Amino acid sequence: MQIDLTGRTALVTGSTRGIGAAIAAGLARAGARVAVNGRGGDAVAEAIRRFGGGDFVAAPGDVASDEGTREVLEALPEVDILVNSLGIFGSRPALEIGDDEWRRYFETNVLAAVRLTRAYLPGMMARGWGRVQYIASDSAVVIPAEMIHYGVSKTALLGVARGFAKAAAGSGVTVNSVIAGPTHTGGVEDFVYELVDRDLPWDEAQREFMRRYRPQSLLQRLIEPEEIANLVVYLSSPLASATTGGAVRVDGGYVDAILP
Repeated sequence: MQIDLTGRTALVTGSTRGIGAAIAAGLARAGARVAVNGRGGDAVAEAIRRFGGGDFVAAPGDVASDEGTREVLEALPEVDILVNSLGIFGSRPALEIGDDEWRRYFETNVLAAVRLTRAYLPGMMARGWGRVQYIASDSAVVIPAEMIHYGVSKTALLGVARGFAKAAAGSGVTVNSVIAGPTHTGGVEDFVYELVDRDLPWDEAQREFMRRYRPQSLLQRLIEPEEIANLVVYLSSPLASATTGGAVRVDGGYVDAILP
């Protein structure tokens, strides 16, 4: 299977590390010109240096804010591929999550993606080709008791993707959400150690986390970011032209359902 994104420009939000960085690197390997996004210019520049080869451009700005979104749009007025990867997460007892925290999660995990979609989707539709993706989570379907605010924000993304797919119907633009399972990133390592014994070596801590908190995973390990990126690159390609309005799973079999 040959995926060639030569001549396409992609923006991946939150792409200085973790899943976003893996997606940016994967799209660049497929030939795309990739805009790397993060809150600060220094972090973006360092990420681009770390990537090494590839056609990367800097698009710094906190897209969870209006000002940061404007900065990104000024640096990158048009894209062919938009991957909304930015997200925050953390554990907190459900009854202790205040209004400000709920708003912060929706501003970052949902409204940032909505703003960018509103900005870029009309141009894609006018050109007759485009790809929009939202990195959701198994937590969108199986709301975790330890972070319901995160889970609900990812549930919202599934609806956002379906709705914008309808808005783009018949235009040649596809819009999908990607349901990522428990994934091995630096932030997740910190999260795991919030829930299990910090004195455990990482391999043991990971197994204990999966056993206690994600026992329904069929993979029985954390997913590597590159495994998420592989699906995103495919959905970004012409090969995925008939996949739109979907919630596509790369969750290690975590969600115990035939359909999301």
